[in-house]
Amino acid sequence: MKVAVVGATGLVGTVMLKVLEERNFPLTELIPVASEKSVGKEITFKGKKFPIVSMDTAIGMKPEIALFSAGGNTSLEHAPRFKEAGTTVIDNSSAWRMDPAIKLIVPEVNAHELSIDNKIIANPNCSTIQMVVVLKPLHDKYKIKRVVVSTYQSVTGTGVKAVEQLMNERKGIDGPKAYAYEIDLNVLPHIDVFMDNGYTKEEMKMVKETNKIMSDDSIKVTATTVRIPVMGGHSESVNIEFENDFDLAEVRSILEKSPGIIVVDDVANLKYPMPKDAHEKDEVFVGRIRRDESAPKALNLWIVADNLRKGAATNAVQIAEYLLQKELV
Repeated sequence: MKVAVVGATGLVGTVMLKVLEERNFPLTELIPVASEKSVGKEITFKGKKFPIVSMDTAIGMKPEIALFSAGGNTSLEHAPRFKEAGTTVIDNSSAWRMDPAIKLIVPEVNAHELSIDNKIIANPNCSTIQMVVVLKPLHDKYKIKRVVVSTYQSVTGTGVKAVEQLMNERKGIDGPKAYAYEIDLNVLPHIDVFMDNGYTKEEMKMVKETNKIMSDDSIKVTATTVRIPVMGGHSESVNIEFENDFDLAEVRSILEKSPGIIVVDDVANLKYPMPKDAHEKDEVFVGRIRRDESAPKALNLWIVADNLRKGAATNAVQIAEYLLQKELV
């Protein structure tokens, strides 16, 4: 089982390697891939050193699986080349997500859609992943009509440059800027580019990806995505309107029994999910579970997850684990 990690030196690529190691993924050979300037350098995995190779070298080595986290343009150019070599590509960029021929997968929700013919598989947007993990079991029980979500997203979702900007601002250092404005002691209601409808690309990803992953275009979704000066993970305030009424105790029970979810909901003892709690965890945390008293059959939730792990690296590795388990590679 040869596994290539494309973008191995990046923020998500580094976490992918960490997750592969922690989950003891049964690979026999690791093939780290990065830009030409990194070729020849070494990374350490399970105590052994592995040389970083070029894209062409990696394709020639014919890995069974390639985990991609190197940006959309790189994926569009090179994922089909890996596919031609017989490799199954799991891509973390937005390049393939809305392609009708490509599966968009969150294992807890729709891994059953995968077959041996799916040689390029898309990993959804981080903010979508954590939300649909929670939506799916509730949709199965009560049928969701509409979702209103506001996100509070970590600077790590932008990358190393954004983390450096935040840290530099805290130290009073003038340095490179990932954002148009200061992020420390500030909130930016702006993630990705603005579109003609006044929404950002990130907001529209949440709308379209939710429908695709849930295989239900009848679910109406509206989103406001916001960048905040935190590091541990993304948080979301989610309002869900159902077709059928619900019992709060039953909602909690459903979520507690659902894979990949940890319920932290004890307001009497000030227990609720926070980014610090989710940091370096693979689960999605849910709390502040309460009925929306302004609308019938509506529910409010607070959802938190580590965007670099469940929102990216862990979800990709879980897809790879599923492929192995079902002998689809």
